[in-house]
Amino acid sequence: MAYYAGVDLGATNTRAAIADATATVVGSAKQPTPEGPSGIAVTETVLDVIRGACDDAGIEPADILVAGIGSIGPLDLAAGRIENPANLPDSIDIIPLEGPVKSLIGGEQVVLTNDADAGLLGERFYGEYSPDDMIYVTISSGIGAGVAVDGTVLSGWDGNAGEIGHILVDPEGEMTCGCGNGGHWEAYCSGNNIPRYAQQLYASNPMDTKLPVHEHDPGEPVAFDAADLFGLAGSDAFVDHVIDRIAEWNTIGMANLVHTYAPLVINIGGAVALNNPELILDPINERLPEMVLTNVPDVQLTSLSGEVVVHGALASALLADGHSRPDNPAKFRK
Repeated sequence: MAYYAGVDLGATNTRAAIADATATVVGSAKQPTPEGPSGIAVTETVLDVIRGACDDAGIEPADILVAGIGSIGPLDLAAGRIENPANLPDSIDIIPLEGPVKSLIGGEQVVLTNDADAGLLGERFYGEYSPDDMIYVTISSGIGAGVAVDGTVLSGWDGNAGEIGHILVDPEGEMTCGCGNGGHWEAYCSGNNIPRYAQQLYASNPMDTKLPVHEHDPGEPVAFDAADLFGLAGSDAFVDHVIDRIAEWNTIGMANLVHTYAPLVINIGGAVALNNPELILDPINERLPEMVLTNVPDVQLTSLSGEVVVHGALASALLADGHSRPDNPAKFRK
């Protein structure tokens, strides 16, 4: 029997899953994504999780016909690699993917897509609702989108379409993004940057708070993370102020997507949204009608939870070998 591998290469974790020829998921594995010392360490982690998923499925990597990889970017599709990822340390310059994975598996085909496009493919192949006009948005370590218009996935010539985390939401450029530019959506609302934004808001308007913002020394890492901040929601006036500002930037970003692509539905995934759906999605749904001139889409949490990208990577491998969306996709998910 033929088998297919899917890999979700994120800035925080790397996942792999194995599907058989019926598109049923039969094995999986997960490891933290290393922050160095070089891109080769990340490549080795990708290979390790594929091996781990194969062990879980009771097969050998040589049994894999096609592998799909949904990855953080930016991508160099011609070279089959990532170059200068914005949400990993600068020491990770180039991450080779296509060649090493092709050398591991038995087949000759590796399909490389950005992680948000893979999330979209996961929704369209394994999800419960997949209209031809839809967007998948990930709000995690970074922010990105996979977009389908009239049933066509808009990947761009180099695979880097949908890098919405780097669209301008604040012309004042108050916060600097991981890419080095100011005012980007990701600079305010991604998991990596929410603590920095909270610190900046406190510096401009100090308030009583349980967060250790007053202990921060300029140039040093912020002493709390996004989970710490969201954990104080409803019990800390400063935290509620930060969450309100995040909601405003998120809604501005979503309104830009709606006016550009006219989706029927926007599915949202990524750790920040999945762990805090009421604090992320509810404000967007409340505010979006006031910002949108055209049809207001359904904005909802992904039905595939944290596995949406790895399922999409699997879908890319299955589609490359001629498979189509299952009639009852939910039964094929692990």
